[in-house]
Amino acid sequence: MVTESLHRSKSNESAYGHRLTEILRRLNLGEKLCPKQLAAEFGVDIRSVQRDLNSRFAFLGIHKEDGKYTLPLAMLGKLQWADIERFAALAGVKGLFPSLTDTFLREILDNRAQAAWLVKGNQYEDLGGKEIVFQQLEDAILHRHPIRYTYQKPEGVKTYANIQPYKLVNHDGIWYLAALDGGALKSFTVIKIDRLDILSEATFTPDAAIEKTLQDEDGIWLNAKKTEVILKITGTAASYFQRRKLVSNQSIIKNLETGGMIVSAKVAHANQILPIVRQWIPHIRIISPEGMQADMEQGLREYLGL
Repeated sequence: MVTESLHRSKSNESAYGHRLTEILRRLNLGEKLCPKQLAAEFGVDIRSVQRDLNSRFAFLGIHKEDGKYTLPLAMLGKLQWADIERFAALAGVKGLFPSLTDTFLREILDNRAQAAWLVKGNQYEDLGGKEIVFQQLEDAILHRHPIRYTYQKPEGVKTYANIQPYKLVNHDGIWYLAALDGGALKSFTVIKIDRLDILSEATFTPDAAIEKTLQDEDGIWLNAKKTEVILKITGTAASYFQRRKLVSNQSIIKNLETGGMIVSAKVAHANQILPIVRQWIPHIRIISPEGMQADMEQGLREYLGL
């Protein structure tokens, strides 16, 4: 039931994103849109469409005449396809973001805001209560202001000062702040950040090498030493690993005559790879580092009480 509910939820999110994007595309072309016709086309209640037009797109200054909605003449054709694509990518996963206010929707169509976010995955956590912190972090990143804040660690609250914020990274549904602390690149869970102050009187110059690291990094273990893990994949699972990278920094070392393959991954933490290995049992096996496969099997035996 949980899996079915989750699948239905993700399907609804996708339909929602498609609906908003299609409405935006047609408005941009100068079409006059009828809520009743749109509701029938998308299979939703007419009030949902009216809410889209009156609330979600209020920032566009939409005109209503004889029951139909159009963009002002001054706005027609102003949105490029890249703008609409950005909106589509984010609207379909609206839960990733703390809120979808008019201001936030305007930012979705703003290239500057894209410089503050990195989204890797389509799951999300509830950031309820942290909307202001999220927006303050975004503002500090865009304007290159250092920040200070308190952070909840397992051993207690710690104060961080003169932190240089680089990106808000959504990794597997969790929002992190990627930032420089005394020259070291670190990640901080956004929901654990409190008492945030933007040091607006100061600015910093971003390091291009760090920006590239953040774009290339598959996880949130920033600056951590990477360990190479070698995997043997059976023919049953090989096609999935060929189509997409299922493990961090994945590369195919060798294709086997049996239809399988040998794959290399570089990870900073065992949790970057063990969940994938467990998911694909018995079609995947850890060849190296020595002992990792045995440790995983022992953990499974203990879990099963064997």
